[in-house]
Amino acid sequence: MANKLRVYWPGDQLCHSCFYTAMRTHGICPNCGHDGVLPGRTDDTDSRPVCLTCAGIPGDFTCRTCHGEGEIYRRGRCARCALREDLCKILLHDPADLSAMQALIEVLCAVERPESILTWKRNQQVLELLGGINSGAISLTHDGLTAAGSGRHIDHLRSLLQHHGLLPQRDEHLARFEVWLAAKIDAIDSPTVRTPVEQFATWHHLRRLRSESRPGQSSDGPKRSAKQEITETVKFLTWLEQTHQCTVADCTQQDVDEYLASGPTTRHLIRTFFIWAKKSKINVAVQIGFRDAKTSPTITQDQRLAWLKELLTGDSESLPYRVAGVLLLLYAQPLTKIAALQSTAISQADGETRIALGKDPIPVPEPFASQLNYHLRHRPNLRTTGGAVGTPWLFPSSRPGRHIDPQAVMMRLRGVGINLQGARNTALQTLVSEIPAPLVAEMLGYSDQVTQKHADLAGTTWANYASSRNAAPSRSERTDGSN
Repeated sequence: MANKLRVYWPGDQLCHSCFYTAMRTHGICPNCGHDGVLPGRTDDTDSRPVCLTCAGIPGDFTCRTCHGEGEIYRRGRCARCALREDLCKILLHDPADLSAMQALIEVLCAVERPESILTWKRNQQVLELLGGINSGAISLTHDGLTAAGSGRHIDHLRSLLQHHGLLPQRDEHLARFEVWLAAKIDAIDSPTVRTPVEQFATWHHLRRLRSESRPGQSSDGPKRSAKQEITETVKFLTWLEQTHQCTVADCTQQDVDEYLASGPTTRHLIRTFFIWAKKSKINVAVQIGFRDAKTSPTITQDQRLAWLKELLTGDSESLPYRVAGVLLLLYAQPLTKIAALQSTAISQADGETRIALGKDPIPVPEPFASQLNYHLRHRPNLRTTGGAVGTPWLFPSSRPGRHIDPQAVMMRLRGVGINLQGARNTALQTLVSEIPAPLVAEMLGYSDQVTQKHADLAGTTWANYASSRNAAPSRSERTDGSN
């Protein structure tokens, strides 16, 4: 559809995409000084945009409502005015809260691409949602939207309202976790299972997640881990009750050992539950040791360098995902952190590009510096923010006010064949084999324990650094007295 022919203009033929771009080019015409839309070009040698008259483009492109120049969407009106007309019919028809509906109309009409909202509101679910908001049946609050159900249409409206200040910012992953948790607990029939699970989930996981929550900047990694541990705890307590007819307070080390030995390794996730149970004095007898992975996946250094070359110079993915992949392969950054990077993490100092991943910004080598700066200037999804409100994210989402989902990055990079965990392990082990582990921790935002663990895996210790510094001097470096 985007590449189908849209218009025949003097000396030119435009597809839908080119026509859309041309009709959104505004400025001062270099020929006549007209201030308005500049969809034309002067000639083959001078490609400066010019106004409709100077380009000889026929037709009336002035909106009869706002009198602005641009693409006419419907009955002589531009898309923004057509959208306002439609929204007024929906939201100003006997509204329960007139001022709230007027504010909502302004938000929806302020987006850079009003055509997207015109398309969005054609959905029957969207019309029912807006109708419920207008009548007051759905309150224009987080709780009201949550009670209205789930779906992309509700998520999109919530994002717009948060981005423009009509709703306060919140941690969306935490909010979804709270809904999930309530449903999970309600589904447990047995009181002897439900009670300890509810206490564990509330006083360990939910309290911790709430204390660490940063609205608009969180990731779903900790919530996914919490869900896994709660789910495994429910399975264990249900097994314990059905198999041995006892509760967590009565279970023995032998019961737990039997359970762990007779199933998959995911059963070891009940370890956190028993740590909490011991602190809460519910069961102090059971001990579950930390389970180390039998292997630490890696890729070869040649594979890492080949992937870096492909992501820097190839075309296996779109630019944002190639930049994300380089951050993984070059700086060993986890995808949750990459997705949540802000544009302010990129800076310029002393003629070089730097990126802040840890304590202080570190230099970015070429050619990645050029690629990173190009991505920063041409980030996608900037139009989803609406109006003049910008986005702080280095990787903006298609949803207003949000960064890209790390799961989306994971799927795209896996899709081109990158072993994500192996790539990060190899990158980190390469770095700590060249730079002392504590310095790598500071540079990249890791803990000392993590970088030291990878230094040990790479066969690197402080003795290696010391020995390299104290290596015997070459013949040319020796003093006369050393011979």
